[in-house]
Amino acid sequence: MGDAIGQMLTSAVGIAISPLPLIAVILMLATPKGRANGSAFTGGWVVALGLVVTVVILAGSGADASGDDGPATWTLWLKLVLGLLFLLLGAKQWKDRPREGQEAPAPGWMKAIDTFGPSKAAGLAAALVVANPKNLVLAVGGAVSIAGSTAAAGGKAVAAVLMVLIASLCALLPLGVYLTGGDKAAQTLGGWKAWMARHNPAIMTVLFLVLGVKYIGDALSGLTT
Repeated sequence: MGDAIGQMLTSAVGIAISPLPLIAVILMLATPKGRANGSAFTGGWVVALGLVVTVVILAGSGADASGDDGPATWTLWLKLVLGLLFLLLGAKQWKDRPREGQEAPAPGWMKAIDTFGPSKAAGLAAALVVANPKNLVLAVGGAVSIAGSTAAAGGKAVAAVLMVLIASLCALLPLGVYLTGGDKAAQTLGGWKAWMARHNPAIMTVLFLVLGVKYIGDALSGLTT
């Protein structure tokens, strides 16, 4: 189980510090239906992420992702491809960063977020998991790492649950602050939102570079032994 947890931890943390879902849930909490929308968004995020992780782990286990001596060869090649993809995403993130004095254009859904109800909030969360390339690649990478680990089925299940919980902190923490923070909650969440929005390009660029190097290193290490 320790191997499975260790393999997925980097990807889970990568999803957790992704600025877009954190900004989205904070905006949800500021709508007239903040409590309902924020809860629906968080629930939709957890369910969608859980489904992606579960499907990938089951598919990988069914395809013999792990052998007696470690991950199957095909999982190492997949991790190599994912590592290269992370490097490309990091380069694109840095290339597309706003220049000095510019602001990044806001996604269209942010302008309509005040009109959202709980169902749209949950749908947006699911879309940010499965339709956002950054989050989807991170989720698949972490789940493949669990599937290819030497852990037994029970250990992989525990690792999957922990991955979903850790990766969902971007939604769970703002909701927790909103529900328990009282009058200071809005100020705290506003500060988080502003900081993440301002530093998004740097955060994601460094994240993708670190993940790319790690995945490529793990893959090459396994393929050459």
